[in-house]
Amino acid sequence: MRSASTQYTLLLVCTVAIISNKGFVTAAPNNICRIGRGPHQAFASSRALITSMAHKEASNVEDPSGSVENEKIEVAGQHVEVVGVPGISSTDISKAIKSGPFRQWLDYMKGSSGILTLGGSGGGRCSLRKILIQSIDMFGPRVGFVKFKADIIDLKTGAKLPGIVFARGGAVGILMLLECEGVKYAVLTEQARVPVGRTIMELPAGMLDDDAGDFVGTAAREVEEETGIHIKASDLIDLTGLLDESTGRKMFPSPGGSDEEITLFLYRCHVKKEVIDSLQGQDTGLRDHGELIRVHVVPYDTLWRMSPDSKVLAAIALYETALRLNLLPNSPNAPDLSQF
Repeated sequence: MRSASTQYTLLLVCTVAIISNKGFVTAAPNNICRIGRGPHQAFASSRALITSMAHKEASNVEDPSGSVENEKIEVAGQHVEVVGVPGISSTDISKAIKSGPFRQWLDYMKGSSGILTLGGSGGGRCSLRKILIQSIDMFGPRVGFVKFKADIIDLKTGAKLPGIVFARGGAVGILMLLECEGVKYAVLTEQARVPVGRTIMELPAGMLDDDAGDFVGTAAREVEEETGIHIKASDLIDLTGLLDESTGRKMFPSPGGSDEEITLFLYRCHVKKEVIDSLQGQDTGLRDHGELIRVHVVPYDTLWRMSPDSKVLAAIALYETALRLNLLPNSPNAPDLSQF
């Protein structure tokens, strides 16, 4: 039978080995072999060693060491350090903080209804201490996506606010309604969406590709790229523009993790059956951008059951409410609004 001291030493060896195999700590065998004392001393030594190693590793995760680049920016009168994880260069950090999505996020943070102005959910004053840039994705010469972690503290309670952000900026979605022989149809696009691992039927949509915030122009261009239909920007009605001013008149599909804001437009026109037939099943999209899109035309009455796309569901809600309250402005392509 092994002595108590030997058992505790083996316990330490096994414990450290298990933790090491999980990737949390690493210990040299010589450090373990030197623990050959009484049972209480052995246990205390093992606990101290494991605690020390775990704290060291946790420290490395929370505050990455090594070749770390950083810059300082001014936010609401305070200097905030912007740090990159190992592998993110000073050039990457500079691109990230100058990008449209990042600057838009900062504007919201310090705006009249922002967290740094009004405080957190309890109304307590908050402070932005540090920003950790984790990755950036370039779309040609411009920054498309920025992934970062914001260290924000509620000054009253000392609690940290959840601060992981996937910044991608603004986008548009267009509810296209085509009336043919007294029947109303909606136009959907089907394409593979890797993040959800499947193809999705959704509204024609696209990201803003500049800092000018040209939502209307982007919407008109996306309709033509994804459906082949050329429309005039003046024919579009901003459905999200009907929302209360306090909302920012945008839709946020996933505010718990992303800053993405979507402007939803409505387009209406009367068409012949030949147009419906030519659109149905048409393959479109910018192939050189990896867009493989198929167009579908579905009866509007069944649209709410045809797609899990949040843009579709939100657009239906806005359109139906605006229709019921007679809030829709006149449209050149829909002269008889009472029937459309």
